[in-house]
Amino acid sequence: MRAVIVAAFAAFILSILLTPIAIKVFTRLRADQPIRAEGKVPPHLAKKGTPTMGGVAFILATVVAYIAGHLVLSTLPDVQLRLTPAGPTATGIVLLGLFICTGALGFLDDYLKVSKKNSLGLNKRGKLIGQALVGAVFGIIALYFPNKAGGTVGSTYLSFVKEIYWLEIGKVGAVLLFIFVVMSMSNAVNLTDGLDGLATGASVMVIGAYALIGFWQYRHWETDKAYSVGAAYSYNVRDPLEVAIIAAAAAGALAGFLWWNTSPARIFMGDTGALALGSLIAGLAYSTNTVLLVPILGLLFLIITVTWVMQIGSFRLTGRRIFRMVPLQHHFELAGWSEVNIVVRFWIIAGLGVAIGIGLFYADFLRVVTKAP
Repeated sequence: MRAVIVAAFAAFILSILLTPIAIKVFTRLRADQPIRAEGKVPPHLAKKGTPTMGGVAFILATVVAYIAGHLVLSTLPDVQLRLTPAGPTATGIVLLGLFICTGALGFLDDYLKVSKKNSLGLNKRGKLIGQALVGAVFGIIALYFPNKAGGTVGSTYLSFVKEIYWLEIGKVGAVLLFIFVVMSMSNAVNLTDGLDGLATGASVMVIGAYALIGFWQYRHWETDKAYSVGAAYSYNVRDPLEVAIIAAAAAGALAGFLWWNTSPARIFMGDTGALALGSLIAGLAYSTNTVLLVPILGLLFLIITVTWVMQIGSFRLTGRRIFRMVPLQHHFELAGWSEVNIVVRFWIIAGLGVAIGIGLFYADFLRVVTKAP
């Protein structure tokens, strides 16, 4: 527990301190977010000149805080280290690898936007190929590199709150699904970004939920039922405490970034942050065996993505638009809602999704424990 708290607190402080530095650096470099004039959302024109690429700050804060969390683990007695690896794990490599590599892809996209002074950046095909390659590399690591006990980061079974043992998809299928989830979540968070603090606040909730899930799984870990609080119910996952540390660090870093990113934003996360956050959420879902739970936990991301698909599909098939503008948050801007109202109300939706998801996760635990002799 100490390692999780230290990681979250260290990430928060680092992010609070690093983000103003990032604001100064990217402002001097004139790395401001290009604003599309054709979007016809007048309030956005006032944001011209606000620096982007802020995701660099919370990515760096998360990595440093992860190291701090492991320094705490190195002080634990040997009896606890049986269950708590002090060194980096395959789970850490997969999660932080996804976070950093997709962040680098987003950074390239942001850099092209800034250097060309338009909102196009990396072309869609290039971005999708990059996401697929990153997903493939870490999907293979997650499925094909077991530890000494034979456990892998990902599972060959579909999962909801646990593995669904009658839905085996094999290693190849699991890697392909991993790629799909990484690409879907990366683009979902990217679509949600666009209003001050919207994607940041929603991501804090989802990633914070995974910190709770990871720690709960650690307390009820199948590897050592004797130390489990509820031996009647255990989770067959690899390195759950590692998941909790990384998720807590990322949530803390995002909370610190939100201090500067909330309205009026002093800096934007850019694709650097959005792609990184989406892929991290995908990795957290896979490493906790909650792949089918992530659409509920990420309810806001799901709604914004589905409405975007509906708009594109409707326009291509019928030539008509369902919404005034997509992503959905811009529809409400054109309807006259203030930016702060949209963000707060969308945060409420995000919070409801997280509450329902955590409730379903815990309900399954109670279902088994209450029936146990």
